[in-house]
Amino acid sequence: MIYLDHAATGGSKAPAVMSAVLAALRCCANPGRSGHTLSLAAAERVFAARRLLNALFDGFGYERVIFTKNCTEALNLAILGGLKRGDHVVTTCLEHNSVLRPLEFLRESGVISYDVAPLTEGKLLPESVLSLVKQNTRMAVVTSASNVTGEVPDLKKIRALLPGNVLFVADGAQGAGHIPLSMKELGLDALAIAGHKGMGSIQGSGALLFSERMQLSPLLYGGTGSESRSLQMPSFYPDRLESGTLAYPAICSLLEGALIVQNKREEWAKKLVKTTSCVLKGIAGLKGYKAYFEPNPVGICAFSHENIASEELAGELSEKFRICVRGGLHCAPLAHKALGSFPDGLVRASFSPEQGKKEAKALLNALSEIAKYA
Repeated sequence: MIYLDHAATGGSKAPAVMSAVLAALRCCANPGRSGHTLSLAAAERVFAARRLLNALFDGFGYERVIFTKNCTEALNLAILGGLKRGDHVVTTCLEHNSVLRPLEFLRESGVISYDVAPLTEGKLLPESVLSLVKQNTRMAVVTSASNVTGEVPDLKKIRALLPGNVLFVADGAQGAGHIPLSMKELGLDALAIAGHKGMGSIQGSGALLFSERMQLSPLLYGGTGSESRSLQMPSFYPDRLESGTLAYPAICSLLEGALIVQNKREEWAKKLVKTTSCVLKGIAGLKGYKAYFEPNPVGICAFSHENIASEELAGELSEKFRICVRGGLHCAPLAHKALGSFPDGLVRASFSPEQGKKEAKALLNALSEIAKYA
């Protein structure tokens, strides 16, 4: 089986990541909840993960690194916890439903309004984001990399064009671990990341990093191990946003994954550009197929066939050629509407840095065989 669905979740984990998870399970202690040796050791490991993520993404202090179970939860914290009645938000048509659905919920509830920047000749232009800013615009939310096309928006330029008072939030689900995401250099007020994709850790890991300009309200209320005499949530971070027991094994895996990314990201990005270039060139030579991507550092290759529905094509690749890809809308309906691939969607093959020409050739050979009887 050839796994080409890494944009959904990483298909393999480094030995150091797996070892970290096993060690965490053997520890079997609750960080930040007790004063005994095992609990303190676990708390120190969690603290190390906060510090590393803060350093890796050039954040605003380890206390402003909030652990979540995934990127969706992190984005909900930033959006639902950071907006108030009367605010306006600018976002883009490339966004995942983890951005669009919280915004739509707030709009339907009469809390906010929002506008969506379109594509221009298939690309997201920073000027398109700026053109939607209003007097009451409080936040702009933009993906770091499209989970459909692999496009990497120019976050730095978007920030430069936005008024200074507008909070800038990035969805790092696809970009984190693949591209440089320095919060201060890019002018980000919040960065949501998924641990189980480019960061190389396990499912159940994610984080939100945010600046001093964002004062976030909790989405969950409960025990934090601090200020337990009070029935109110603590006023300080990270405790204010981390109710309940942390996913300690997942956090340990994220720590190890981040250590690897710190040393390998640039090398991996170059390799993924080469791999996606190979696939793009191959698809161009196949009858009936259309590519919806350019060479990119996040490993995403989206395409269609003129006579075969995307989910049917994905099914054939799995059943007949043992190649795992994803068909459909990829939880990004507005992106497909902008690309003209709605409602059928596209087939998305997404590569890991450990893969290359061998896997790309296998995919292209399979597509060539399918085209013979399409």
